[in-house]
Amino acid sequence: MRVALLCCALLLSACQSTDLLPPPAWLSPDGREHAELGQIRDLRSGELLSPQQLVERLAGAPRVLVGEQHDNPDHHALQLWLLRSLTTQREQGSLLLEMLTPAQQAKVDAAQVLSRDGRQPANLIGALAWQKGWDWSVYGPLVSYSLRQPYPLLAANLERAEIMQIYMQKPVLDGAASTAPAVQERLLDDIRESHCGLLPDSQLPAMLAVQQQRDRRMAERVLAAPQPAVLLAGAFHVRKDQGVPLHLADLGAGEGTAVLVLAEVGKPVEADSADYVWYTAALPPQDHCAKLRR
Repeated sequence: MRVALLCCALLLSACQSTDLLPPPAWLSPDGREHAELGQIRDLRSGELLSPQQLVERLAGAPRVLVGEQHDNPDHHALQLWLLRSLTTQREQGSLLLEMLTPAQQAKVDAAQVLSRDGRQPANLIGALAWQKGWDWSVYGPLVSYSLRQPYPLLAANLERAEIMQIYMQKPVLDGAASTAPAVQERLLDDIRESHCGLLPDSQLPAMLAVQQQRDRRMAERVLAAPQPAVLLAGAFHVRKDQGVPLHLADLGAGEGTAVLVLAEVGKPVEADSADYVWYTAALPPQDHCAKLRR
């Protein structure tokens, strides 16, 4: 009897510990010799994690926010690997994308019905009314995979018309966390820097309102989505010290949000902005400000 019980226990243990496929090889050309390349760090404890350990920790969170650098192909490859890996640990509830707006949702739903039936549209870009500002060459594999899954793929962003309305008439934002002066000052500094100091001060309040209303929309959509939910968005949107997590707190979400930032080597991520960081290879440096000044 003891032998039989031991065998059952071993079999159960084996079923519960699923070995994951290794993460994809690096695609970006720079940082291949950097000491931090491939490191995954728990920013709260400083502990280095294996990919398996990261997935196991994220699998326990009802809400997982993953921050990317939009033009880095390694970030998109890791996101696809992460989605596949999470399904070995739990039943996924939903996936939300910053890259989709509400006007696209009906098209996404229709494409998902066909994709699940093995009839995915040949021209997905057209079927989804995919916006050309998001490079399909890096987003396409992840979107195509997600459309075949049993969980919904959901829009998380504002419509352009909504953005223009916010720009013209700044709405009131409720909530102590997101409206704290220190938070808004950090965001204003980011807006100035991202526009290379070329944005007139008169436009800063409107740009701040747009940024925060985007974050508020993402938080609302994450809370309304079937859980466990994963949100993929730009790294600034998911930051704990200025982005979606603050809006989740203002909306009464409480505990249960895990933030992972994918960051190129040489771009440190601090504990106040994320729970975990995964350092990837980097793209060659570009002087975006020089292009803007021409």
